Formats: sequence, C-alpha cells, structure tokens
Amino acid sequence: MQRGFTLIELIMVILMLGILAVFVSPKLSNLNDFNARGFHDESLAFLRFAQKAAIAQRRTVCVTFSATSISLQIAPLAPTAAAPTPNCGGSPKTLTGPSGTTGSVTAESGISFATTPTDFNFDGLGRPINSAGTALSTQTIQVTNAAQSIVVEGITGYVHETP
Repeated sequence: MQRGFTLIELIMVILMLGILAVFVSPKLSNLNDFNARGFHDESLAFLRFAQKAAIAQRRTVCVTFSATSISLQIAPLAPTAAAPTPNCGGSPKTLTGPSGTTGSVTAESGISFATTPTDFNFDGLGRPINSAGTALSTQTIQVTNAAQSIVVEGITGYVHETP
C-alpha cells in the first residue's frame, strides 16, 4: 500500500495557497494601518490605566500629549485644604506603566494623532479636569488611520472607544 498525495490534490493545494496569497498579502504589506491600530489600542489602555491609577492612589494623574506620544505623571501629594486641586507642577513623579515600562507610549514612525489632544488630568475620583481643577467636557482622541476614536467621558472619566 502506497501513501502520498495525488497530483490533483497537490495542484489544488497550490491553487488555494495562490488564491489566499492574492487576498492576504496586500493586507499584510500595509503596516501603517496595523501600526495605527496598535498605537490606538496602546493609547486606550494607557488612558484607562491613568484613570484607574488616579482612583487607586487618590491622587491627580496628569496626561500630557505630543503629536506622537502620551506621557503620565502623578502629583506628589493628595488634595488638601491648602491645595484642593494638585496638578503635576513642582516635583511630579513619572507614573510607571502597567508592565513596569516608563510612563509614556510613543507611536511608530509615520503614526500620530489626527490633531494633538489637549493635556488634561484625572483627579482622585477619576474625573478629567484641567490644571485649574475645572471639570472638562467629553474629550475625543483620534489616531490617524485608526477607524475608531478614543472617548474620555467628561463627568465620569470613563475611557472607551466609539462604537
């Protein structure tokens, strides 16, 4: 008894691989969209982490944006009567990321925010505020070439994607 594949079976497998390559290779060759989605996901996770760190430590976490990065700092002290809305001025500490990384996320080359978002802080209750302690309205953050936007709700600070 002989084992193996017939010539027809081999030709069919090669034909299917060829058809698959025609449809899959263009998607894999466009790394810009892939990197944009990766930066979008990292930014979303980083902002969620910032809000949760502010709540857990009951301290202000400052979120600073550039065209291609987000960095986090934590205010040195919890709010007091003398300084009811501490911001990251003075001697802030870099907030270490969830995996022990530095307190920033940087985009790959060619990826950036559609428009540079406005810096803001999360207060000890996880709400977005400006440096003066005034509550902010809902913030929308868009990464170029990413289909969805990141939304930071104004009242609650809830960080999510657009549906």
